[in-house]
Amino acid sequence: MTEKKKHKVFREGPISPDFIADSISKHTTKTSIGAHDIFLGQVRADVINGKTVEAIEYSTYQEMAEEKLHEIRELAFTKFELTCMHIYHSLGKVKTGEISLFVFVSSPHRQSAFDACRWLVEEIKKDVPIWGKEIFGDETHVWKENKI
Repeated sequence: MTEKKKHKVFREGPISPDFIADSISKHTTKTSIGAHDIFLGQVRADVINGKTVEAIEYSTYQEMAEEKLHEIRELAFTKFELTCMHIYHSLGKVKTGEISLFVFVSSPHRQSAFDACRWLVEEIKKDVPIWGKEIFGDETHVWKENKI
């Protein structure tokens, strides 16, 4: 059995609406697809200790994170009836209101797409070594705690 190609997941800075739209438009020729599900993780302007978050700076141990994402991706293809899947995560500074995580799954049927997308997001948040530093207007910061 040959090993499947590992897909590039990390992108510097925010994930643009144009990139998302382009990704979606590339699937119109794939006529075995009956459903798509998309998750977009957006940076919130949370208030922490009286200060408002203005951005999150994401970092990772890229080699380890890419390996873990590859494992999650391959497991998803065995657990769910998927036609294709795309996962993109930002590195570096992403301002409030911008997208930092884009998960896009396609399936012949909607339930598989719904289930797979939710499962993928939860697995990414739980198991992939990606860290976020929440940055405030005065340039102070705190490390983000993931809430599952």
